Amino acid sequence: MAGPMREIQLIGRPDGVPTADLFESVQSPTLEPRPGTVLVENVLLSVDPYMRQLMDADEWWPLNTPGEGRALGRVLQSETPAYAVGDIVFHRQGWRTHAVVTPDESRRIDEAPGVPLSAHLGILGGTGLSAYVGLKRILNLQPGETLLVSAAAGGVGTAAARIAKLLGAGRVIGTTGSDEKAKHLVAEVGFDAAINYRRGDLVEQLAAAAPDGVDAYLDNVGGEHLAAAIDVLKQNGRIAWCGAVSTYNHQADVAPRNLFDIVDKELRLEGFLVRNHLDLRPELIDFLTPHLRSGAVTSDETVVEGFEHLVDAFLAMLRGENVGKMLVRL
Repeated sequence: MAGPMREIQLIGRPDGVPTADLFESVQSPTLEPRPGTVLVENVLLSVDPYMRQLMDADEWWPLNTPGEGRALGRVLQSETPAYAVGDIVFHRQGWRTHAVVTPDESRRIDEAPGVPLSAHLGILGGTGLSAYVGLKRILNLQPGETLLVSAAAGGVGTAAARIAKLLGAGRVIGTTGSDEKAKHLVAEVGFDAAINYRRGDLVEQLAAAAPDGVDAYLDNVGGEHLAAAIDVLKQNGRIAWCGAVSTYNHQADVAPRNLFDIVDKELRLEGFLVRNHLDLRPELIDFLTPHLRSGAVTSDETVVEGFEHLVDAFLAMLRGENVGKMLVRL
């Protein structure tokens, strides 16, 4: 039997940095599965930087509605042979406690011994897949190469470091916003060096961390981070542009000051959307599952308890208060 059903709706548009008063928790209508659908009770929700962009336009996130977002839910009622009661399914109806989904817009999660369920929203989910696509398909990272990762303490950044090491990267360097995070990235995640970009000139810090230059850059920040990376990349270096979190609150320029240096250094810059590379998901799961089972790889995550704290978790993630993937456990 389903419990009380609630959803968090967007009730106003942000002007710069979002605030908690732009959201409202409301009781949602009682949901009943239709033929061909299932009713799920969400157990884990993901909050991600891209959601900030959705807040800006009615076509992406209409007012007085819950947002979309990656979620794991347990099937309470099934009106389709595709799912049985008790199955765990991945879907994209976050920001609510319950959802009705079809098999076409969801997929069953096959729980594996030794692999935490939360990993399917972290290193085995869209977060890890973003890192894997960037490293494997866009950058074609080669053994021995030096990789730079921005927003290194976030979900994509931590996954990228762990995957890069498995792919044979010679040196992995990350940028983050505090000394504490920088120490954690080296001691716990596997970065060879981590830079607090607030500590001084970013180009100088990167040059010191990679005196022979950088072969490949996975960009999650844009702006000055991208400009600094262009400065330290070797001739014919490569950039995979995954995100630009520094610009999401309209507080920084997207285009770097030295964009034309891409021509002079014959760099390759390619942006990508992970939704166009879902064919790599089975490969990622096969690649990482043995390492997760053995404990050689961890799905880095920060977990907030309680649906009522979903907005707090979202805003904290935008402030960079998480290490790894930010999740909410209902």
